[in-house]
Amino acid sequence: MLVFPLMPLLLVGHYSGESRRPILGDDMRVTARPIVLDASDANRTRVGPLRFLGGWELKGRDDGFGGFSAMAAMPGELRFLSDAGGLVTLRINASGQIAPVGFADLPGGPGRGWGKEDRDTEAMTRDPRTGQVWVAFERANAIWRYSRDLRRVEASAQPEAMHDWPENGGAEAMLRLRSGRFLIFSERARSKKKLGIEALAFDRDPTDPAAQVTRFAYRPPKGYRVTDAVEMADGRILLLHRRIALHPYLSARLAMLDPSGIRAGAVLPVHEVAHFAPPLAVDNMEALALDEEGGRQILWIASDDNFRSPFQRNLLLKFELLPIPAAQR
Repeated sequence: MLVFPLMPLLLVGHYSGESRRPILGDDMRVTARPIVLDASDANRTRVGPLRFLGGWELKGRDDGFGGFSAMAAMPGELRFLSDAGGLVTLRINASGQIAPVGFADLPGGPGRGWGKEDRDTEAMTRDPRTGQVWVAFERANAIWRYSRDLRRVEASAQPEAMHDWPENGGAEAMLRLRSGRFLIFSERARSKKKLGIEALAFDRDPTDPAAQVTRFAYRPPKGYRVTDAVEMADGRILLLHRRIALHPYLSARLAMLDPSGIRAGAVLPVHEVAHFAPPLAVDNMEALALDEEGGRQILWIASDDNFRSPFQRNLLLKFELLPIPAAQR
């Protein structure tokens, strides 16, 4: 039997050949099944500085639904980006009811757009003032900027500092800071002295030819790879990491990074704040979004089912992000 040789492909969704990418159609039927945080204790609501507010398993009837690799929070809505360039917008009301608002496809990107590899979109960030959206394409190691309605390409670039990043281990997490700087984290590009994983800090929009870049590195939790990042209200960075292994198959860790230490050649440490492993709700955790609700910081975490892999699900978890203890600052 070929079960074991195929298992890594089923788990991580990587394929060496070019495959036709899933494209969202017109069937916007979506179901959201409520789930608990801890399968062994339905009353549990805390994991580290996170207080559980709700969780759902999302399923869509459309074949292009799923594969979520990034998301953005907007008033009353969440926008999901799949790693095939699909866009799903869901409305979530105060009682936790979820309804689809729209399905779309990115209006452009690297390559022809036929194959999934052309739209390997792994990260998304936006300017809350202008609404402009930036998307990172991992295999092309490119950054594209789109209009606020995501109907028009405005600019694109393949930064020189990203040229040597692995084709299938490049730009994985990206965020625009409130200062206007951008941080881009590679999935597995090692720093020159092999002391950490490479990341870049741009002093402005990375599609701007005048942008200046600082190369640094950071040390993720051992055995884990970064999948997304958000900026907290106090300016520190919250990084999502996931691991795929034999046991447990899937786990995730949230860690804090202080960006004040970013400088050329620096290798920054992280401080773990939360660990997700069974029996906690966890899957192929790929996406983070931070929002505000009634004066509280709301953290959303979503997973990537690799388009209906039998081993993975689309999970959406909602937490209140509580103050981080002083020992973890």
